Amino acid sequence: MNPRQFRLEDLARLVQGESVGQSDLMLQGLASLDVAQAKHIAFVNSEKYLDHARASEAGALIVTTALKSQLDTHNNFIVVDNPYLAFAILTHVFEKKHTQQGIESTARIHSSAIVADSAYIGHYVVIGENCVVGDETVIQSHVKIDDDVEIGKQCFIDSHVTLTGETKVGDRVRIHANSVIGGEGFGFAPYQGKWHRIAQLGSVKIGNDVRIGSNCSIDRGALDDTILEDGVIIDNLVQIAHNVKIGANTALAAKCGIAGSTTIGKNCIFAGGVGVVGHINIADNVTITGMSMVTKSISEAGSYSSGTPMLESLHWKRAAVRFKQLADVPLTQLVKRLDHIQAQIESLESTFKRK
Repeated sequence: MNPRQFRLEDLARLVQGESVGQSDLMLQGLASLDVAQAKHIAFVNSEKYLDHARASEAGALIVTTALKSQLDTHNNFIVVDNPYLAFAILTHVFEKKHTQQGIESTARIHSSAIVADSAYIGHYVVIGENCVVGDETVIQSHVKIDDDVEIGKQCFIDSHVTLTGETKVGDRVRIHANSVIGGEGFGFAPYQGKWHRIAQLGSVKIGNDVRIGSNCSIDRGALDDTILEDGVIIDNLVQIAHNVKIGANTALAAKCGIAGSTTIGKNCIFAGGVGVVGHINIADNVTITGMSMVTKSISEAGSYSSGTPMLESLHWKRAAVRFKQLADVPLTQLVKRLDHIQAQIESLESTFKRK
C-alpha cells in the first residue's frame, strides 16, 4: 500500500474518532473544502462552513456529531469532538518525512562532537567541539553549530541556522531557516559619552517541543540564561533579547520584539508586531493584541491592547485631532495652571532668600 494512502477507518483510529460510511475508502491527502476531490479528506470546524461542506467534493469529512446531522450530502465521515485538532494530527500522517540518515561528505564535524548514528547532517554543516546531536535529528545544509552546543532527539534545524553561545536545545525542537540562537545580547554600559560592551556570559536554554520560525534572533543572556520553556511557539521575524524568560506553551506571532530581562508567563499569546519593554513581568494566560506596546508589568490574566485600530482615513484624522485636544480638557488646563503658579511661588521664595 502507498505509505501516504490510508483507509478511512485507519485515519479515524489515529484521531480516536468514529468512522462512518465506507470504512475501507482510500484517501490520499488532506485538502480544503473548496478544492478537495474524492481522494481527499477535509474538515468542518463550525456551522459557518456548512454551505462550503455541502458543496465540497471531498471523499470524507471530519466533523462533530452535531455537524454530521446537518450534512446529508455526504456519506463518509470521521466523527470527533474537535475537528481542528483531528486535522492537525492528520497533517503529520500525510506529511513527507525526512528519512535520510548519515553525514554528507562536505560536512565538517569536530572529532570531539557526538552525533547519533540515526541523525542526518547535511552538506556544508559545521559542528564545533564538544557538541551533541541526538537521535533522529535532522540538520539541513549550511548550518553552523558552535562549540558546546547540545541538540536533543528528533529535532529539525533548517538551512543557514546558527547555534552558538553554548545553547542547549531540548527534544522535538524545530528551528527554521536563517535564525540565530545564542548570539551576543545587546548589552552596553554608557560612560563619558561612549558605549562599553558587556560580554554576554550566559547561554540559551530551549525546552522540548519548541518551534522557532525563520529569521528569528534569540540572544544569550548577559549572566543568566535566556530561557524558552516547553511548548513555546515563535513565528518568523521575532527578536528575543538577552535574559528573557518565556513560559511553557506561550505563542509569539511575527515581528514581536521582547526587550531584555523580561519574564513572560505560561500560555500567553502575543499577536503580530507586539513590542515589550525590558525588565518587566507578564503573568500567565495573558493575550496581547496586535501592534500593542507593553510598557509595564501585567499581574493579572486577560486580554490587553494599546494603539489605535484601523479607521477610514477621514475618521482617523478626526480621531487624531481629538487625541491632541485631550491635552486641553479643563482638568488638564487646571493642572497646568497649578504647576505654573507653583513655579512662580518657588521663584518668589528664591528671590526673597537671596535678599
